[in-house]
Amino acid sequence: MSTAILTGQPVPGSSLEGDLRSLGFDVRVASDNGDVETLLATVPADQRVALVDARFVGHVHALRLGLTDPRFDAAALPGAVTVRPAARRALTGALARENATVSGSTAVAVDSVADRVVAALDADGVSPYRPELGTLVAVVPADPQARNEARQAVDAVDDEAVRLRTAVKSRDGFFTTYCVSPYSRYLARWCARRGLTPNQVTTASLVTALIAAGCAATGTRGGFVAAGLLLIFSFVLDCTDGQLARYSLQYSTLGAWLDATFDRAKEYAYYAGLALGAARGGDDVWALALGAMVLQTCRHVVDFSFNEANAGDTAATANTSPTAALSDKLDSVGWTVWIRRMIVLPIGERWAMIAILTAATTPRITFYALLVGCAFAATYTTAGRVLRSLTREARRTDRAAQALADLADSGPLAQALASLLPGPPRKTALLSAALGAVAVVTAAWVWGPAWQVVLAAGLYVLLSAEAVERPLKGALDWLIPPLFRAAEYGTVLVLAVKADVNGALPAAFGLVAAVAYHHYDTVYRIRGDADAPPQWLVRAIGGHEGRTLLVTVLAALLAPTEFKVALTALAVAVALLVLVESIRFWVTAHKTGAPAVHDEGEPA
Repeated sequence: MSTAILTGQPVPGSSLEGDLRSLGFDVRVASDNGDVETLLATVPADQRVALVDARFVGHVHALRLGLTDPRFDAAALPGAVTVRPAARRALTGALARENATVSGSTAVAVDSVADRVVAALDADGVSPYRPELGTLVAVVPADPQARNEARQAVDAVDDEAVRLRTAVKSRDGFFTTYCVSPYSRYLARWCARRGLTPNQVTTASLVTALIAAGCAATGTRGGFVAAGLLLIFSFVLDCTDGQLARYSLQYSTLGAWLDATFDRAKEYAYYAGLALGAARGGDDVWALALGAMVLQTCRHVVDFSFNEANAGDTAATANTSPTAALSDKLDSVGWTVWIRRMIVLPIGERWAMIAILTAATTPRITFYALLVGCAFAATYTTAGRVLRSLTREARRTDRAAQALADLADSGPLAQALASLLPGPPRKTALLSAALGAVAVVTAAWVWGPAWQVVLAAGLYVLLSAEAVERPLKGALDWLIPPLFRAAEYGTVLVLAVKADVNGALPAAFGLVAAVAYHHYDTVYRIRGDADAPPQWLVRAIGGHEGRTLLVTVLAALLAPTEFKVALTALAVAVALLVLVESIRFWVTAHKTGAPAVHDEGEPA
């Protein structure tokens, strides 16, 4: 429930009250400035409250953007200010102080109560969010002539057209921009008018993708064609949920988590469906499916680590290196912008490629194309980021270093050894992480399930401890989390291949999927300004180095069939722990009113 208090003298013929009620506000009219404080005191403390100048003229969508966005504790536009319960005390104090100032003064520079309160909030350090209105009108006319001109300006702009246009993400891939968004925005409006929520559309997208995976698992040509079509439709729904959130301003912490998590679940479930379908036709592509998941997850970790490492770093956004200058120049030319967005194989292009190849070719060809495309995209983006990092001059913040430490997912072994390492902190973190990753994966490839690999895993534990011994503030330290991911996932993949027993690779696929979920969950908590997963959970599932060591010991100690069972049991145990804790955390955050978030970053 929300309450809007109209201040000033009501204007005959104004539709303001009706507009506010259409946005869900209970409208009350204050007779004078003192009455504003009285009415504010009667509004329950758990409600959103808005102060709106009765002379306001503007589009309904301008009011919607300024007064109903759940992501901000305080927001304002000309002649209006709103606060959620968290900023209620600041509003009350600012209003009381401004009214006292006005009552003791004969001249007031700003005669709008709402605008005076906004100025006071700014002075108090509680700066309200001010939405970008573009062509939308939001003004407080000073006289009848200005009011008439404002009304004409409102009539000249179709706010529904603006609302539909801005429902589309401002930066997206070529396929999404030209092949999906031109019609998915209307689907989003259809959903909004029927009371559907973004979370419901997100769930529908997940269900559609799971059905697509089931169709692919049939192994028939008809099943593959149906799978491709359903995967495209699932992506249309995936675009629609975000557009619905922007269209109706239905942002939430839970929604952002569901959207991001379900994207990964849909894609990786589809990989498994393709592998099952290929197996029905006598072709074992589980190694390719697991390799695609490993590569795609490591790509995402590179993205997350680089962005978190540079969060709040002013020099990162104002990098004047030749690499950054060339990148900015290419982004200013139309065709190069789209080429650059397409070659990184964002989710739209990637899913379109997978869907078309599934329907027209075989799972093996689909995975080959996916691996080649993702490998090229990973090389291109990582190389560019390395060049940027080597030429940047700013220092990494403590928050960024902590985020990288959380993304590293170091367990009790690495943490204990890091605290025992003698001597001053060394500057070999990246080298240690790289050597450890190469050593354990190479040993697994050369010797397979053997005790030599266990020794290599022990070396990996020592080197990973040295890598996290000091805060990760080096220019390239953001590469350490993806190196750890590559080492752990790669070791599991290679040992499952070397086991050469039916069922080992599907079990490894399940284990990597469970661990990857934990790593994605860590990312989404950091992005939502929440704490990283609790230490008891990291300790319980061993950390990256503990799991890697355990898998090598199981491979060396057990027979191939027993190793398959052990991988399955480990996958189930990790999945249960991380899923239960993650769901508990996000549902609790949603129920306790955690700040709403909405991701407008890089296309995944």
